[in-house]
Amino acid sequence: MNEELETKTSALEPQAESMKDYEDQFDIADPWHIVQNYMDNRTNLTLKVEGVVNGGVIVKVEGLRGFVPASRLSLSYIEDLESYLLKEITVRVIEADLEEHRLILSAREILKEEEARERAERISKIQVGSVMEGTVESIQSYGAFVRFDDGLSGLVHVSQICEKRIKTPADVLKTGDRVNVKVIGIKDGKLSLSIKALSEEKEEETEELHVELPKSEEIGTNLGDLFKNIKL
Repeated sequence: MNEELETKTSALEPQAESMKDYEDQFDIADPWHIVQNYMDNRTNLTLKVEGVVNGGVIVKVEGLRGFVPASRLSLSYIEDLESYLLKEITVRVIEADLEEHRLILSAREILKEEEARERAERISKIQVGSVMEGTVESIQSYGAFVRFDDGLSGLVHVSQICEKRIKTPADVLKTGDRVNVKVIGIKDGKLSLSIKALSEEKEEETEELHVELPKSEEIGTNLGDLFKNIKL
């Protein structure tokens, strides 16, 4: 009897194992399980915009309806969401809530990373000592930010604006001013700039040009003094 029971039990075990395998495979194939993996792995997804709604756009991920808020479509404000309709965008899953059936995606993080890579590449081509022209973008109590035509920007510390002591950069600069600056430092992807350094260089050049040369008659006298005691 015991042998017969053991035989039946052992016969059921493979079935139980295969059922568990089936359930595991079903869980893995579940769309919400897949999008959760996408979120955990920060997977980039290229998806077509299926529709435009108030405040964002709709995409489909593994058959699920996903929402991309307008604020996460771009790094800047978007006036016309309709321009995204039927276009492909690259996004990541940032929220996957099965109970609420809420799936939120974003392109913003990817765009920020791309922008950071491009900035790092452009900065790598700049050398300390370079002279550049830019526009005063904003003025703070501690200095002025200057933006260049290629989109890069750097800080001119208040101590590097001019030789005389000033209380605030606004004493000598205003937003929109075009200025020449010298790159005096590059650290952690940030540019340290100086306007004062260029002024000091100009003063040094001017001083060199105004060095007094001896007059021709003085040169003659000096030569005479040099040879007067020489006997031939």
